[in-house]
Amino acid sequence: MTIKDTQLSKEEQQRQVAQWQHASLQAAQKHLAEKGILGMNILVKDSRILPPVCGIWKIKDNKGKSYWVISGKVPTDTMPVSGAADARAALKHFSYQWQIKADKILSAEHVDQTQSEYANILIHHAHGLYDLANKDQLWANAAS
Repeated sequence: MTIKDTQLSKEEQQRQVAQWQHASLQAAQKHLAEKGILGMNILVKDSRILPPVCGIWKIKDNKGKSYWVISGKVPTDTMPVSGAADARAALKHFSYQWQIKADKILSAEHVDQTQSEYANILIHHAHGLYDLANKDQLWANAAS
């Protein structure tokens, strides 16, 4: 492998991360638009991308309301920005909320296979988000 091959590899990695980031942000914006939240401004300095797992986007709508939106290889979800002080806290909040949602599904009187599978997906991702939020090295340069 030559130096040029290594550089191309790094360039390719950067291109892939940029593509992943773009797709994750589009998913977040689509999710908000489906909820009737429009005129979005991404607050980049507060948002965090953790490829290839998730992006945690702080987004302000055209009415001045702000939201945390998570997207990527996890279920796309949103909450008011008042629910978390920063992206790290938002991860923990989504993790907690997904655990509660899964518990409610699984404790229902009649749970079909689709509901059970969805609950297990939520649990899996909730644990993953919690683990990410607890990795101090990921947050060393963040103000969290």
